[in-house]
Amino acid sequence: MGSEVFWTRRLRWRMRGALMWPLFAALTIGDALLLHFLPPNRTGVRIVPGLIIASFANLFLIGVVAPFIARRLVARERRAHKVEEREPIPPEVFLDRSASALLIVATIGLAIAGAGNRPVIVSETKATEENAHLVESYVNAHGTPEVKANLQTANSKRLAEGYFRTCINLNDRSKAFCMYVNTKAKTVVPDGSQRPNSVEFGGGF
Repeated sequence: MGSEVFWTRRLRWRMRGALMWPLFAALTIGDALLLHFLPPNRTGVRIVPGLIIASFANLFLIGVVAPFIARRLVARERRAHKVEEREPIPPEVFLDRSASALLIVATIGLAIAGAGNRPVIVSETKATEENAHLVESYVNAHGTPEVKANLQTANSKRLAEGYFRTCINLNDRSKAFCMYVNTKAKTVVPDGSQRPNSVEFGGGF
């Protein structure tokens, strides 16, 4: 009878502490989607690499961080059990609870980081679009026929927030018509140098 009671209690604790792996599966997929659609960086992460990154990060939390925290909680529980008359909580429950909490906190943190980075991405995108608009307007108003004919080759290098060096290739592809564009002041200033961005900076974007 005592054995049956023991295993019944054990099963009840296990049922109460069985969230870790379902949460791992669900939140790993969720983390991968966050890395793709709401990234904490400017470039974002593709779904499959994001899934790999999230898997390794969450496994680290479950396999390294959660056991460390669980051992501390188990030790505290054993000390408390010596002075209190109550049913002790099995160690695996502490592990499950610690891992589950870490997984949830990590996902919330990732979402907050992505949301915080979103205005930066939007602002940069608007600046890039404004840069293209200013360059097109300037070339149409002041550009030579050669520059106008090659407008589609325009490429930009961001030098600072809202400040670009944009170059349009000339027929001689080793040369370019370049401009400094300030999207905040909405100014375009021709650059006397005909060195393309790829030469000036080692690569344009």
